[in-house]
Amino acid sequence: MKLYIKIFFKSLRLPLRGLGGFLFFFFWGLGGYAQNLDNYLQVAAENNPEVQSAYTAFEAAMQQVPQVSSLPDPTLTMSAFGRMVETRLGAQEARFSLMQMFPWFGTLEAKATTAELMAKAKFQEYLDVRGNLSYQVKSAYAEIFQLSATIAVKEDNLEILDSYRELALRKFEAGSAPMVNVVKIDIQREQAITEILLLKEELETLRTQFNLLLNRRINEEVFVADTLMVEELFNEMKPEIINEQNFEDHPAIEQFNRQAEAYESQQVVARKNGLPQIGIGVDYSVISERTDANPVNNGQDAIMPMLSVSLPIFRKKYKAAQKEAELMETATEQNREAKINNMKSELEMTQYKLRKAQRLISLYDRQLESSKQANKLQISAFSNATGNFEEVLQMNQDILMLQLQKIEAIKNAFVANAKLDYFFINKNQD
Repeated sequence: MKLYIKIFFKSLRLPLRGLGGFLFFFFWGLGGYAQNLDNYLQVAAENNPEVQSAYTAFEAAMQQVPQVSSLPDPTLTMSAFGRMVETRLGAQEARFSLMQMFPWFGTLEAKATTAELMAKAKFQEYLDVRGNLSYQVKSAYAEIFQLSATIAVKEDNLEILDSYRELALRKFEAGSAPMVNVVKIDIQREQAITEILLLKEELETLRTQFNLLLNRRINEEVFVADTLMVEELFNEMKPEIINEQNFEDHPAIEQFNRQAEAYESQQVVARKNGLPQIGIGVDYSVISERTDANPVNNGQDAIMPMLSVSLPIFRKKYKAAQKEAELMETATEQNREAKINNMKSELEMTQYKLRKAQRLISLYDRQLESSKQANKLQISAFSNATGNFEEVLQMNQDILMLQLQKIEAIKNAFVANAKLDYFFINKNQD
């Protein structure tokens, strides 16, 4: 079930115009927001260099598998005798030796398993980077949304100030109000115009940052749709459920799981490296014929099979390699536990932020409704020469502040929900 956030134009006093006609909603349903944001997420996933780097690192790690699972290169030795070595069948002219060493049984398989697990850890790291990028894009999108909405609200408020100025000026000309009311309006108008200009400059900066995040031209247009969507999938998760959540299927944790398995396999490799290696080869000698005699097989070349065995008698390096793998496995498990605790803590805080934003939105809706009614009464009283213009201006500022606070709460709710999406990447994909 998906919860959309909107602010009705009526409650915000926004005209259907300006800055692409930004609309702000808080309702149930589906809007144009998803398509634009989904497109940006896809562009970021395809173009962002950090994501590309993470995937390239995974591909590079996969290249370790054929390297470590292959036999060592055979050794070919060639010898030519400057002075012939005499044998019973003739003089040796040349000698060729070919030797292939074989690691202990299962060593290559263990090395391949270790490399595969490390590559899987790199792939999980890539998934985590991509998920975190999605959160960054959504957060940046929400910042642009908030700033654009703020500009639209302030521009609408500027028109309201213009209408107040006309009213105050007419009252002054009629002799029922002082000129100071017009001056006060002018002061607020100047401040509002300056704030709008500054906000527009900041908006351009945010758009540039957003395009850099997507790794595209910095002057590319950024379109913000008329809705921000919040999923209520995890809003009501209870603390005990949070404690039970171990995030085992999250890429950030899966990465540590694969690394721990890899270091466990590395211990097997270290033990097998401490076992003898077996070499099988052949020795071929070129024999010239004797001229001083003619023995049986005179001048026949000699072929001799060979077997060699390495002697791993210096044990310190093998024990150290095994101990290193054990310690790395322990360190990885400790990092995994710390990461889970951090994610649980962040999850609980994120849920609080989402609940807080939703409650504030509801509060601001009620306050806006009451403030609008009071504002109408104050304007009517001022028009009838029974009201205080200071109170009219103050109430208008209060309404403006409530509108801006509501927009900020909407942005905060969306960002909190985006963080939840990151925490539950796999659940959202199921």
